[in-house]
Amino acid sequence: MTTKPQRTDYPYLHPITTRWHDNDIYGHINNVTYYAFFDSAVNSWLINEGGLNIHDGEQVAFVVSSGCDYFAPVAFPEPIEIGVRVAKLGNSSVHYELALFKEGTAEACAAGRFVHVFVERASNRACPIPPGPRAALERLLLS
Repeated sequence: MTTKPQRTDYPYLHPITTRWHDNDIYGHINNVTYYAFFDSAVNSWLINEGGLNIHDGEQVAFVVSSGCDYFAPVAFPEPIEIGVRVAKLGNSSVHYELALFKEGTAEACAAGRFVHVFVERASNRACPIPPGPRAALERLLLS
């Protein structure tokens, strides 16, 4: 990625409180922790806005691909926000674009992406995205 995403590029910003143990030996948040931040932001949206029942629902979403580009370090105790948008919405899959912002800043410190595939919990086979989550995801879809 050559340009840093801007806060205004994302219809949903999910606040996250960084924790002491997020920092690594180099004094900044470890790269793998960014994936947990992204996963938390997306799943919070799916649960709260789309009604996805992660504990007992018939469908769940599995991450099948992911990546991240890093532009600037972040460290505890900085509050952050994760920008979430949907780049592509298929029948059973959704491609997310995400960005990590220090609270109140315009430019992203990192830009990530991942793909969810919705599956039937019992069979682990791909299935159509349920109506509630689909409606929520459509609100994040890039036009």
